[in-house]
Amino acid sequence: MRLQKFVWMTCLLWLIAVPGWTAERGALFKVTEVSGKGHTQYLFGTMHVGLPAFYPLEPRIVDAVKKASTLALEIDPAEPPAQMAQAMLRQGMIVPGGAGYERMDAARHAQLDAALKQAGVDAEAARVLNPAMLAALISLSQYQKLGYRPDLSADAWLAQLARQGKTRVLALETVDSQLGQFNKLSRAEQWDFLNESLDNLASGDELEEARGLVDAWANADRAALEALASRAEEDSSVSGKFMREVLLDGRNGALADKLAALIKREDRTVAAIGLLHLLGKRGVPALLQAKGYRVERVY
Repeated sequence: MRLQKFVWMTCLLWLIAVPGWTAERGALFKVTEVSGKGHTQYLFGTMHVGLPAFYPLEPRIVDAVKKASTLALEIDPAEPPAQMAQAMLRQGMIVPGGAGYERMDAARHAQLDAALKQAGVDAEAARVLNPAMLAALISLSQYQKLGYRPDLSADAWLAQLARQGKTRVLALETVDSQLGQFNKLSRAEQWDFLNESLDNLASGDELEEARGLVDAWANADRAALEALASRAEEDSSVSGKFMREVLLDGRNGALADKLAALIKREDRTVAAIGLLHLLGKRGVPALLQAKGYRVERVY
């Protein structure tokens, strides 16, 4: 009995000493083709930022990627940074003749400059970008303030895992198409988006929202994730409506169509896309289920 207790305590201490070794993260679904060849696909919700402690991911998703023919991601993290920068300039430039930052009052101007400095962005250089793009940079800075790093995103980690084996990496979207979403806002809406972001930054709401989202992902907290989805449905702010109607609902249909085509074409694939795309009645899993696929939530 003493030996058994010693072994049990040793195992317990080892698990405590290696936090997150097999922890569930985000959300994982299994999608099965009901008709046809019965192909399957795992659908995993990612965060586009991360910490070293988040990895390795738990064995089921790791094993699925190693055995997969294809790992589908929103974009390929290996895309050269120069191409991403060019896409930002193509999609994020202020339209010539449009309202510029010189029309902001002095207090708001100072607040914007301080927010950009905190984000590590040169304020003068940034004024060629449209207001919505700057709002996105400010939001990203809140994740970085908490220590979360884009180079440690789940997408990047899974892409590296795939490339270590024989799993090909497939991009479902392009950086141009993603950044182009910001141009679906009118110029007035873009300014409202930026002003809301600055107000949320000042109140601390932006930081709290970032912390809550990553915590929910890191712990695969289903209740917290459902609460986030419900709040998003009720958010009537310009930024909230943009997130819901453009960044999520506006892209989910196309993502679901591409994943359905991938399931029909190949067996045992994995798709890893932003966690928020998987939540709610108009999330990708719900859309695939409506197409006739069997969708099971693993966690």
